[in-house]
Amino acid sequence: MPTLSDQLKALGVQIGTQGLKPPEPKHPYAVERVIEGHLHETACGPVFLVEKSLHLDTPHGCRTLHLDVPLQPVAVWAGDLRLAQYGPHALCFLDIETTGLGGTGCYAFMVGAARYEEQRLHLTQFLMRDPAEEAAMLTALADFVRPCQGLVTFNGKGFDVPVLEMRYRLNRMPSPLAGLAHLDLLPLARRLWRDRLVSRALGALETHILGLPRSSQDVPGWLIPQMYIEYLRNGDARPLKSVFYHNETDVLSMVALLGLIAGQLSDPLHSATHPLDLVAMGKMHETLGELDRAVSLYRQGIDGGLPAETHHKVIERLAAIYKRQEAWAQAVALWEQAANNGQIYACIELAKYYEHREKAYAPAIHWVEQAIARVYAPDFPPTERPGLLPELEHRLERLRRKAGLR
Repeated sequence: MPTLSDQLKALGVQIGTQGLKPPEPKHPYAVERVIEGHLHETACGPVFLVEKSLHLDTPHGCRTLHLDVPLQPVAVWAGDLRLAQYGPHALCFLDIETTGLGGTGCYAFMVGAARYEEQRLHLTQFLMRDPAEEAAMLTALADFVRPCQGLVTFNGKGFDVPVLEMRYRLNRMPSPLAGLAHLDLLPLARRLWRDRLVSRALGALETHILGLPRSSQDVPGWLIPQMYIEYLRNGDARPLKSVFYHNETDVLSMVALLGLIAGQLSDPLHSATHPLDLVAMGKMHETLGELDRAVSLYRQGIDGGLPAETHHKVIERLAAIYKRQEAWAQAVALWEQAANNGQIYACIELAKYYEHREKAYAPAIHWVEQAIARVYAPDFPPTERPGLLPELEHRLERLRRKAGLR
């Protein structure tokens, strides 16, 4: 005997939801009508996705989307060597747009994520059309991130990841970001371009480092939360086109920026052209104890021409390295150059050198007297004199006593 299901099928009645088209959006400017994307069904309901598959030769400023440089130096700076072991295809580049409210009221209504798949970069943007779709969006994002072992963000440690982890926690879902190796590009950008750029925001790096001006389609980040709130109120998704563009550009800029930074750190003497960039990388290598590399970078930075204040600081750092290496001839030459330019620290270093290493008290006395004269110079800050004079006068008295002048 035919079942009820068989009878309904014979009458042309659809059983279940498989094969059914999603209902047509009611608003004439609903997101499904104005944005080239599609609804993706998850166990928690539908979420709106915009997906792009980009060729790796796609230009993005002065870079392409290729990531064909060693990640070992970047992994060292990030303090997580797993980033180098995994390689580019294990990375997920991630950026979020939020409602801007603090605490548990801060929703990530859009997430942009990209990962390498074979010889292309797959970019997916997840949009929460309504707060009721948050669980669906988080589920789809977790599926996207699942094959990845590393995460690349820009200020993600301070913002993006904490926001997403809170949203997963509030939805009683495990976070797919937990345990991933995480490279936050913002601290690296600050170290590399602190002396060169007034701002190290991603937009500033796009303009000054990647050479990528954003189009008129872009929208300021501070305006995005209000645009989403307006969309929730009136259902008109047309303004969200600018938000999709903003988010996509952020994600692709992280890809290009990682390639540029990794290239410079792997081969700084040939990849970097700006003398301040060379100096910045020299500081990073010095911090890691790679003194020979630091010396080469400082030397090349000096040869490239530096602003006066930076020049003096680099000479001081370079001389300090020579002192640690006991390369006294090189250190003394730099100290003499700095002392003749009015740098008190150099006068003191020369006095110490001649007193303790050469046992030559006359030149030691000369350099202490030069330092004292500099402290009394009209252009010397009066507030700094009390901190320097007692030590200098005590040193001068001791040297005169050793020289038999008292």
